[in-house]
Amino acid sequence: MRVLDIGEVAERSGIVPSTLRYYEEIGLIASLGRHGLRRQFDGDVLLKLSLIAMGKAAGFSLEEIAGMFGQDGRPDIPRDQLRARANELQRQMVELRTLRDVLHHVADCPAPSHLECPTFRKLMQAASRERLVYRPSRKSPRTR
Repeated sequence: MRVLDIGEVAERSGIVPSTLRYYEEIGLIASLGRHGLRRQFDGDVLLKLSLIAMGKAAGFSLEEIAGMFGQDGRPDIPRDQLRARANELQRQMVELRTLRDVLHHVADCPAPSHLECPTFRKLMQAASRERLVYRPSRKSPRTR
């Protein structure tokens, strides 16, 4: 078992020591103890930190991520939550593509007035049908 001190974990993971201490405080990771004043971690903490980073990138809260680890600290990821989050991301991608298309068209439209442009009007209708509103989600995934 390879033991890493907090500085090496921070360097290899790209996560600052204060965040590592916070993750330990809330139970996401656990240190093995201390060597002097420096926390020591099992080398497997790097994999766990990667899983935490992936969960955060997917929009899960730290509390939700903590629930994805069993009592033994091993991943116990509820697939239904992942599926729901993937579906939410897909919905957001559709909305963002529509928003991107609207913005490109508005920027490039040769019509004297956007309201006179049939393409712009079609894009606006599509946007209103999709309830186009960009909402970066950091909360629990919603299901439709």
